[in-house]
Amino acid sequence: MTGDASQIRPRRSLLFMPGANARAMEKAKQLDCDTILFDLEDAVAPDAKAAARDAVAAVVEAGGYGYRELVVRCNALETPWGSADIAAFAQAPISALLFPKVESLTQVDALVAALDANGCARPIWVMIESPTAILDLTTFAGHPRIEALVIGTSDLVTEMHGRHTLHRHNLDYALQRCVLVARHFGKPIFDGVHLDFRNLESLKLICESGRDMGFDGKTLIHPSHLEITNAAFGYSAAEVEHARQVLTVWRAALQAGKGVAVLDGKLVENMHAAEAERVVAYAEAIARR
Repeated sequence: MTGDASQIRPRRSLLFMPGANARAMEKAKQLDCDTILFDLEDAVAPDAKAAARDAVAAVVEAGGYGYRELVVRCNALETPWGSADIAAFAQAPISALLFPKVESLTQVDALVAALDANGCARPIWVMIESPTAILDLTTFAGHPRIEALVIGTSDLVTEMHGRHTLHRHNLDYALQRCVLVARHFGKPIFDGVHLDFRNLESLKLICESGRDMGFDGKTLIHPSHLEITNAAFGYSAAEVEHARQVLTVWRAALQAGKGVAVLDGKLVENMHAAEAERVVAYAEAIARR
């Protein structure tokens, strides 16, 4: 018996959707993304903020997005639009609210207080976009209302006075620290967007490196990125079959009173069985759609 697939939510691909683009929000109902991030912040000009807020509120209320998880990226609470964003989506049929440029426990407490004041008990996601946020991450990432971490690599590189590079080795320490903190607190973490959106070869390379580093999925800015991202952060048929074989030999070993098993000449121990259980459950969660 594999893990409970109903308790697993695949989040391989998280597609930012501009709140001011009605056509794109309608098209998203047919896209193969796991999560839609309706964006009221970076993708919306100041004079269009209110209209975008109303438009996103209307489409999430209307529904029609099927299995796709819906999250709204609000403007920061410190901006002229943040409080109104929270009020508009406090009771909306979405999974979470995503907040940009979070750096401290003080900010998190202020966000939670604003949510509570609007009768909203849902979890929040936070964007980690600055050196300060990364260095102080352990002081606030464990907050019980924070469900997930999203890395804002675009802002991070700018604040570091760095450059975007093909292999992102200049971000190794920052990204690895974020993944370690996320795992320490048992929270999912998602890699930043790929700005060179027409270069699918470099997208594949960065997706695979992010996956190997430990990210659960990747935020995206273009639908053309979905196939590559889903493949990188998902599991192939061969990988799922191997996981099933691991579970088969492991269970046989346990029945025989053994603490280890062997598959294809390699030892299988408890940790390998647990990971195989997770892989199979993940694949079953996708198949249930």
